[in-house]
This record gives sequence, structure tokens and C-alpha cells, in this order.
Amino acid sequence: MSRDVWVYGTAVAAAAVVGVLLASGSGATPSAAGNALWDGMFGSPYSFGSALNTAAVLALIATGFTVAHRAGLVNVGAEGQLALGGIAATAVGVHLPDSVPPVVAVPVVLLAGFAAGALWAGIAAWLRVWRGTSEVITTLLLNFVGLGLVSLAVHETALLRQSVTSVETLPQSKPLAVGARLPLLGLAQSPATIAVVVALVALVIAAIVVRRTAVGVRLAAVGHSEAASARLGLPVTRLRVAALATAGGLAGVAGAGLVATVPFVLAENFTSGYGFAGLVVGLLARGSLLAVGGVALGFGLLTAGGINLQVAASVPASSVQIVQSVLILCVAAAVVFRQRRPRRAPKSEAVA
Repeated sequence: MSRDVWVYGTAVAAAAVVGVLLASGSGATPSAAGNALWDGMFGSPYSFGSALNTAAVLALIATGFTVAHRAGLVNVGAEGQLALGGIAATAVGVHLPDSVPPVVAVPVVLLAGFAAGALWAGIAAWLRVWRGTSEVITTLLLNFVGLGLVSLAVHETALLRQSVTSVETLPQSKPLAVGARLPLLGLAQSPATIAVVVALVALVIAAIVVRRTAVGVRLAAVGHSEAASARLGLPVTRLRVAALATAGGLAGVAGAGLVATVPFVLAENFTSGYGFAGLVVGLLARGSLLAVGGVALGFGLLTAGGINLQVAASVPASSVQIVQSVLILCVAAAVVFRQRRPRRAPKSEAVA
């Protein structure tokens, strides 16, 4: 624990120094930039609610990444899985009657997103366990296919594109049925939706399964040694397929949540890089599902603060992305340094 505090503390300090330098280079004083960032994160219920929605999407993706990593798999295809989840959720949501209540429509839309994401990840899982193809390569390449399918779906009226009403109309789907839209949490003046609750539930269930059940132990065994697990009689193929499909499914739920939130349509670039950001959250969490929640919330707050940083202090919002990148590099460098540092020999060996 003390080592982790040192690693993350040093990384945050280095990222903060870089942020101060970027703010100064943009002509803003560190105090003005800091106040703008703070107001963007906590200054109003709306900004904090937006941060919670972003954190929920990142947490779902990072939770799936952690589950797959437990089984020795690296899922870098969350962007494509998120895209397929959004397509499936839209296809279901736009055809539901408005009379269907949210208590029925919302779970149906989220389940459609989960199924589509899981099936999309299942392609990479099948190639991995039966053909030996690296899931890193297949999931990465499937991202481009998934994003291409989104573009196709919103450009073709035979698929999901709504009828063009004017030359200014952007390619997008029809709005989801009223009942299929994610309800708000009910916080005053906050856009936070029940996606936050869904992410928390998924995080808790995954933590229990990974840490407290036989399935979690088997996933860990497969992750440590596939050959040894097979010799012990564990269903290696089934466990790995299930782990990667779960990762894809949770990313699909995140995609469904995005299209079921304002403006309730499927549009090009709706993924906004959330898939890769969720991958980063999973990497920074280093296998800890508790850390997934904290890192996702931190990234969500930084994203919300970055918008206000540009508006109030005239500091480019991209500065926040640079700070996030520095944070990632510092954590990665500290971990690598700690792993490569030679261990001290026991005192008895030193005396000998």
C-alpha cells in the first residue's frame, strides 16, 4: 500500500507540475487555471453530474478490461465493442413503442448493448483460443470495423438513419423511445443518470466474482499459466472466452448508455475515444477493481474540468489530455522501475 501511494503520489505531483507549466504558457496564472479547473469539476451540480456520467462509462470499460486481464487477456477493443453496443441499443430503442415503461425498456436496451459487445469480443476470443491469434491484434483491428459499422448505420436510411429534413441535418439515427432513455438520478440540477448505478453494480459484482468465488480463482490460474491450468483439468477455453466476452459486454453496456443519454441518438464519433480512455483507466488500476472506481472518477472530473478550463481561463482543453498522458507515463515508468530494481539479498546470504 505504501509503495502504491508513493507511485501514484509522485505521478500526480509530476502531472500537476506539467499542468502549471502549460497554464503559464497559455497566459493564465496557476491560481486562475486551478480555480477554473476546480469550478469545472465541483463548481456546480451540472458539472459534477457530467463528470459522474463520464466516470460511469470509463468504469464499465475498465471493469471489463480487468476481468479479461485476470485471465491473461488484454482487451484493447473496447472502442469497437462500445460502438457495437451503441448500434444494438439504438436498433432496439428506436423500435420500442413509447408506451413501454422505462423499467422494461431500459434493461432491454442495456442487455442489447451487452449482447452485441460480448459477441463482438467473442470473435477475438474465438480466434485466440482456437487459432492462437493474439487478442491484442484482433481486438485492436475490430475497433476500426466497429466504428465503420456506426458510420454505415447512420448514413443508410435502410438501417438507422432518420429521414433528412434539411441540408443541415447530420447523419444520425432517430431518437430512442422515451421509455428507453436512461432516467436521471434525481439530483438537483444534475445530468447524472442511472448509468452511475449500473457501473457501481457491475464493479461490485466483478469484485466479488474475482476475489471471492471459485470462478475468480480459476481465472487467476488461467492467467498465470494456461498450460498448468489445462493439466489441472480447468476449462481454459471456456474461461478465456467468458472473460473476454464479459469485457466486451460491459463495453457494450457503456455504448448503450451513451446513446440512451442526451441527445438520445446514434451519431458518428459518439464513442469519443471512451474505449481507449477506459483501457488507460484499467491499466492504471493495475488489476484492482477498487482502484478502477477511483481512477475512473478522477478522469471524469478532469474531463469536466478541462471544458471549464478552456472557457474560464482560456487554457486549451487539450492541456488536460496532456496532463493525463504525463500521469500515465509517470505511473508506467515507476512500475517498470520498481519491477526491474534488483532485490536486496537476505542478510544470511550477504554474510555468507
